[in-house]
Amino acid sequence: MSEVVLKIENVSKQYRLGLVGTGTLGHDLKRWWYLVRGKDDPYLEISEVNDTEVKGGQYVNALAAINLEIKKGEVVGIIGENGAGKSTLLKLLSEVTNPTTGSIKVKGKIAALLEVGTGFHPELTGRENIFLNGAILGMNKKEIDSRIEEIIDFSGVAKYIDTPVKRYSSGMKVRLGFAVAAHLEPDILIVDEVLAVGDAEFQSKSIGKMKDVASEGRTVLFVSHNIVSIKSLCDRVIVLDKGEVVCRGGVDEAVSYYLNSAKESIAIPLCDREDRQGNGKIKITDCYFIDDAGMKSKELISGLSGKLILEYEKSGQLNPQDLFVGVNFFDENDIVQTVIANDELGVKFDEIDNKGFFTIEFEKLAFRAGRYHYSLFISEKLNNSAEHVKLDVIQNAGEFLVAQGDFWGVGNVNRPKGFIMDVKMY
Repeated sequence: MSEVVLKIENVSKQYRLGLVGTGTLGHDLKRWWYLVRGKDDPYLEISEVNDTEVKGGQYVNALAAINLEIKKGEVVGIIGENGAGKSTLLKLLSEVTNPTTGSIKVKGKIAALLEVGTGFHPELTGRENIFLNGAILGMNKKEIDSRIEEIIDFSGVAKYIDTPVKRYSSGMKVRLGFAVAAHLEPDILIVDEVLAVGDAEFQSKSIGKMKDVASEGRTVLFVSHNIVSIKSLCDRVIVLDKGEVVCRGGVDEAVSYYLNSAKESIAIPLCDREDRQGNGKIKITDCYFIDDAGMKSKELISGLSGKLILEYEKSGQLNPQDLFVGVNFFDENDIVQTVIANDELGVKFDEIDNKGFFTIEFEKLAFRAGRYHYSLFISEKLNNSAEHVKLDVIQNAGEFLVAQGDFWGVGNVNRPKGFIMDVKMY
């Protein structure tokens, strides 16, 4: 039987919203008195499930009663929607923060890449930070020296290795951070979604390195929204939802559960969706496709014309010129295929009525045959330096099917799956 290197027993993590501590001296003293007597936190019992869409409440459980065992040499994927508790769990395992209840038992050294620049001192150079991270992992200078050239070569930032890290781009920090974490021989390597900051070539190289780490008998915990990476790398997968483990098992089983549960909300009419984000100045009340024959349809043909209609209602004042409307299209593995946004198209709105619709018109549908879904993002950007103010954001707003068609108009039906680039070959 494989050795258990990570054991998580009844772990919960509670936060009080908006405040540090409980917010009152009486509550702080009561919590301390329970703690010194070895009793559970009295406020944990009155906390709420971590549903980011529900307002109100003082306490929330970011994680609730998590029980897991991870064995030596396993590559375990952790997936779930934003706010499900994935990053919180990894921070507990990395001892960035402590659990409110329960215990975590670890055998061996942990190296973690949780955020851009994790573990780096901004004033130190890249080379100095490599030695700093190695020392934190308990390695001596000789051991680090034997690996430093390999680390620098893998990271691809050799030109800047003697430059202070504060001058690195986010992508450079991720490259060096992953190279350090993966090459200093930790017993457990923890990698959060931060790899998505890197370019495609580095992501591919990182996946290969994690496979090498696992083949050497070390353990990898990998959080990602990239289902293809999860499938190619992991032995098994854990699905989190609102701070709880809702599925654990084989890769195909867990990924299928996650994708199906994420799309259950699609069946709910948009006007009734409560899982939306935004201040509600504008709400999308319905969205649907119009096919080349002018009819509403959920099945379209690759290469033919059509429209996507987003019906809305406005309930607040806004400047139409500041409005941002975006649609993200995903394939059946939840991988983004393309994004359509009014600013990239050079479109500005002159007037927004209290009720109306936005129209996205396409002369030739550029999707190959397959099943797709899309998310909507409506926001207000007051100036170029300001953050977007969310008006209405809906994940998994709708889905549609695409049938094979003669996109190129040459008498050949195009192959299935993916987005088509309109190119020439000569």
